[in-house]
Amino acid sequence: MQHLFTRFMEHPIIQAPMAGVTTPEFVAACSEAGALGSIGAGYLTAEDTRQFIREVKQLTDRPFQVNLFVPEMNIVNEEQIEKAYHSLKPIRQQLGLSEWQPSFSSSEFDGQIQVLVDEQVPVCSFTFGLPEKNIVTKLKEHDIFLIGTATTVQEARLAEHAGMDAVVLQGSEAGGHRGAFNGEGDMLPLAKLLTDTVSTVQIPLIAAGGISMQAHIHHLLSNGAEAVQVGTALLATEESGANSHYKKAVLNTTENCTVFTKAFSGKTARGIRNTFIEQMEGKPIAPYPYQNDLTKPIRSAALKEKKPEYMSLWAGINVHRCSAGSVKEVIQALTLSTSLL
Repeated sequence: MQHLFTRFMEHPIIQAPMAGVTTPEFVAACSEAGALGSIGAGYLTAEDTRQFIREVKQLTDRPFQVNLFVPEMNIVNEEQIEKAYHSLKPIRQQLGLSEWQPSFSSSEFDGQIQVLVDEQVPVCSFTFGLPEKNIVTKLKEHDIFLIGTATTVQEARLAEHAGMDAVVLQGSEAGGHRGAFNGEGDMLPLAKLLTDTVSTVQIPLIAAGGISMQAHIHHLLSNGAEAVQVGTALLATEESGANSHYKKAVLNTTENCTVFTKAFSGKTARGIRNTFIEQMEGKPIAPYPYQNDLTKPIRSAALKEKKPEYMSLWAGINVHRCSAGSVKEVIQALTLSTSLL
């Protein structure tokens, strides 16, 4: 499968999509540095996805991918929403937010699929599930390389069976949302997940989770991974779309500062422990994506009021090893001996 990586990237590194953080400048910088840049389009509309793609194309002629969230059908009732909203009220009051009538966003997944075809995007990855067979067929008819996300061996098998060309193995060390879709599953460390999967599926494996050092990358590539996916290590770079308060929090972290929480979105995610997470412990939380919509005003107000203690500060287990600098500098530090050329 060497063809895949010589075709799409100079180094065997994929920039983690990080929906909400990626900007055209950041994605282009990652591709220009020899990695595979990624548009985190999970929260974008179809037209916003199109515009984002076009802006990246204006900044680089190198390949990049688009990451989509596969829609989930979570059954929820009004009482659950009401309880979840009520549990957020004290925090809303602390931020000076008035009463609000919750409104929930709908998926634009199908429209985004058409945009990828229209814009001739070379690579598409999926999180929170796998696309239906007709979508896989449609994308492959247009020569789009498909990447799934798995947190267990079983999910990796399902990704291969669904027609994915490669799969990201997301270890428990990874920052942000867990890509699990076949139940919550075990919280498998990346090393074990890779070892358990490498002899089970035939498609290329992309290792993700807590990757912060060149030695770590070499170890993973020597043990069956064909590439790695890196997110947290790039959060504090100059081109990153993370806001200044987020970057400052990342650079000021200490070891063991991250925890798993469902408080922000209703889906398990790893982030820097802060006041919001602490205040929401044991409180009612709506399923994803309803909780995510309920907390949107809080996260927006926290940014406006410069209060990172109420922001979702997604980060991997090795966030304390992050440093500032350019995307190019960080990727060079990670890939001195991993060039594919």
